[in-house]
Amino acid sequence: MTNQNVVMADRNSGINLAITVHVTNSSIFTTAAQKPPAAPGGYISISRKKLLKNLEISGGARFNAWIDSMRNSSPTHVKSTPSVNDDHSSWILHHPSALEMFEQIIDASNGKQIVMFLDYDGTLSPIVDNPDRAFMSKQMRATVRKLARFFPTAIVSGRCRDKVYNFVRLAELYYAGSHGMDIKGPAKGSKYKKGSEGVVFQAGSEFLPMIDEVYKELVEKTKTTPGAKVENNKFCLSVHYRCVEEKKWSGLAQVVKSVLKEYPKLRLTQGRKVLEIRPTIKWDKGKALEFLLESLGFANCTDVFPVYIGDDRTDEDAFKVLRERGQGFGILVSKFPKDTSASYSLQEPTQASIQYMHNCCYLFIYFSDSVYFSLMSYGFFATFGGVETGRRLSRAFKGLR
Repeated sequence: MTNQNVVMADRNSGINLAITVHVTNSSIFTTAAQKPPAAPGGYISISRKKLLKNLEISGGARFNAWIDSMRNSSPTHVKSTPSVNDDHSSWILHHPSALEMFEQIIDASNGKQIVMFLDYDGTLSPIVDNPDRAFMSKQMRATVRKLARFFPTAIVSGRCRDKVYNFVRLAELYYAGSHGMDIKGPAKGSKYKKGSEGVVFQAGSEFLPMIDEVYKELVEKTKTTPGAKVENNKFCLSVHYRCVEEKKWSGLAQVVKSVLKEYPKLRLTQGRKVLEIRPTIKWDKGKALEFLLESLGFANCTDVFPVYIGDDRTDEDAFKVLRERGQGFGILVSKFPKDTSASYSLQEPTQASIQYMHNCCYLFIYFSDSVYFSLMSYGFFATFGGVETGRRLSRAFKGLR
C-alpha cells in the first residue's frame, strides 16, 4: 500500500500545524477509518430495519431494557446490604485500587516508556448537571501539566476537541475529541517523537453535514422535554438527560429514535446519563489510543507502558485494546462496581485521580537522576499526602534512584 496522507489541516485553529502523518501498511488505519466509502462495507453494518428493531419503540422488551440501561448508567447511590457489600468486595478483588497496587505498578512499568491517556468528564472534572460547567480544578490542571513534563499525555474525550482544549488549556498535550475521531498533537514541541506534535487526524469528516442536520432536528424536537440538552461535539452528538425527570426518559428516547430512523449511517450508544450519536464507522477511543501510540513510534514496541484512566462506557474500548495488547493497563474511575475491562479502579471523586497521577509523576525518577532534584524544587513530595508523608516518599524514592 502506498503512503496515504490522512492529515486535514485545521485552518481555523490558532495552532500552526503542518505535519503529515503517513500510514504505510498500518494495522489500525483501514479504508473505512480514513474515508468511509459509498459501499456498505466501509461501515459497521447496521441496517435501518435492524436499527429500528434494536430500539423498538413499541414498548417491547428491547426498549424496556434500553430504558433500564439509561437508569443504571450513572447510579447516584447504592443501599448498603450484606449482598451488595459482598459483591463490591468481589469486584475489588478483580479490580483492585490503583493506589493500593502502586508498588506493583512501579515494578511492571520499570524501564518502559509510560504514555498517559486521560478521559475528561468524570476523570479530570466532576460530573455536573450543566456540561458547559464541567471545569477542572486548578490543582488537577497543575497535576496534568506535571504529568506532561514526564510522559506523552493525551486527553481522550467524547467532547468536541476544541471544547476540551478550552477546558484544559494545556498546549503541551495531545487531544482526541469526539470519541477519538478528531485528533491533534501538542502546539508545543514534543521530546518523545520528533514531528508527532503536529499529528492531525479526523475520521468521518464526510458525516459532518449530516451530524449538523441531526443536531438541528434534535434541538428543536427536545424543546418539549425539560432538562434535556443536545450538545454538538462536531463528529458526534450528545443528548444529556441528567436533568430530565426519570418518568420522561422514555419519551426522550422515542424522540431521539424518531430522528435517527431517517439516518441509518448514524448509531446510538450510551454513556453516563447521556445518549451518544455517532457515525457508523469503525472508530472509537480504542482506535484513537492505537493511533496515538503509532504516531509516537510505539506501535510495535515492547517497552511501552500505556495507562488509560476513564469512567465511562466509551472508555471500555480503550481498556479492551490494552488488554489485547498485553501492555499497560486501564483504570476505571467509579464509586460502584461495573462490568469493565479495566485492570484497576479508583474511587470518585476526582481527588483519587489527582493522587494517582501525582504517583505516576514519581515513576519518572527511574529514568533520570536530575528529575529528583527538580521534583524537590517543585514541591512534589511536600504536596503529596502532607509534609511527613512527603518526607518519607522523598527518602524512599531517593533510595530507588
